[in-house]
Amino acid sequence: MSFLDHLEDLRWHLLRATLAIMIGGAIAFGMKSFIFDVVLFGPKQSDFYTYRLLCNISEYFNMQESFCFDELPFRIQSRTMAGQFSAHIWTSITAGFIIAFPYVIYQFWAFIAPGLQSTEKKSARGFIFVTSFLFFLGVLFGYYVITPLSVNFLGSYTVSTEIFNDFDLSSYIGLVRASVLASGLIFELPVIIYFLTKVGLVTPEFLRKNRKYSLVFILIISALITPPDIASQVIVAIPVLVLYEVSIFISRFVIRKERKKEKQKNK
Repeated sequence: MSFLDHLEDLRWHLLRATLAIMIGGAIAFGMKSFIFDVVLFGPKQSDFYTYRLLCNISEYFNMQESFCFDELPFRIQSRTMAGQFSAHIWTSITAGFIIAFPYVIYQFWAFIAPGLQSTEKKSARGFIFVTSFLFFLGVLFGYYVITPLSVNFLGSYTVSTEIFNDFDLSSYIGLVRASVLASGLIFELPVIIYFLTKVGLVTPEFLRKNRKYSLVFILIISALITPPDIASQVIVAIPVLVLYEVSIFISRFVIRKERKKEKQKNK
């Protein structure tokens, strides 16, 4: 295929992926009450699953004041004429992207697969499943861990009793969206390491050698996407560290497989 043919092929894959996102967004648009009242505003309620779990844990350690509360001291408001409608549209698109993520990844894979050898296609057969699984796992982690920690800390933080927190709707939704999507992308680390190892940019020795620098980087990322308290940063950093160790194992597995192929060729 010529360069222009590749561009044409890419255009159709992007159009299909966009159409899937729009269909998912349309479904989410029609589920307004569930998306907003149950999903988005769930972390604002005191009976949210994460708060109940953390409350039980804090009670066990005699720290009831940390996560046991009846109501978060803030309200959400919309201060523009089109604020609620815009929030509905963009939230639906975000939900559509999450729903259609496996198909979006499939379109990406369908574009690059013709350029791979048959052995490479076989070795990456579970690419769509693994990538989607890690993304959804990250989304759930962002929603049930990062979001409630952030909402609880920022929603109850105050510098004076004279100030009441009235948060704009777009600000609240932006916090939830950033927490969920950032976590979903971070959980793709093993997949990224797999491909970087395949092209020779990363080795398990390199990952092990730079583990201490990676730890600092992970703590910085955790600090950026969580409230500025040590407990929240540690809670977020632990699964990312586990993913990093898994990535080292995956990189070692890929290197071993490549060396076996080279030995078979030399025989």
